[in-house]
Amino acid sequence: MGFHEFRFPTAVSFGSLGGPERRTEIISLANGYEERNTPWAHSRRRYDAGLGVRTLDELEELLAFFEARRGQLYAFRWKDWTDYKSSLPSAAIDCRDQSLGFGDGATAGFQLVKVYTSGGESYVRPIRKPVAGSVRVALDGVERTEGTDWTVDESTGIVTCSTAPQSGAIVTAGFEFDVPVRFDTDGIRVSAVGFEAGEVPDVPVVEVRM
Repeated sequence: MGFHEFRFPTAVSFGSLGGPERRTEIISLANGYEERNTPWAHSRRRYDAGLGVRTLDELEELLAFFEARRGQLYAFRWKDWTDYKSSLPSAAIDCRDQSLGFGDGATAGFQLVKVYTSGGESYVRPIRKPVAGSVRVALDGVERTEGTDWTVDESTGIVTCSTAPQSGAIVTAGFEFDVPVRFDTDGIRVSAVGFEAGEVPDVPVVEVRM
């Protein structure tokens, strides 16, 4: 799958509308009960990039980005302003924000994840596109040095320790991240007159599996 490690203009994505969606299959039984199941282990996010366009200059920037991605052909990075870091929106990123796993003395690589918890239930979301320079890693609560103690692949979100953590040691991390997405259309239609009158282009964007 073609992917450009390039972020959609953040000034435009700031005003976009979107969020996660799930797919649930529901079968209604003759006795009135239901059976519910899902074929998706992970949610998929959708956005409307057109809603964030406020000026003709931003419209031109959107069109240029669309053309450079060849429409739906190449996926890219997207900043979801409602959910883009490992901590709470009001808090600063900390190296102990998210647990990546426990050492076993042999495993050196750990996938960045973000855990969503409510009412005793949790969902673990793999983070594939961390933002360069934002990742912080700790081992048993002690922050470690990037380049010396660990490295991160910004195209996959895998943290690799220089030495495999000993058995039982907890690996944690804090970070900002982008969502891998593509345009969900091969055409953008808007007129300058209509745009000046308040009409915005419909530009759907959808998350891609990595």
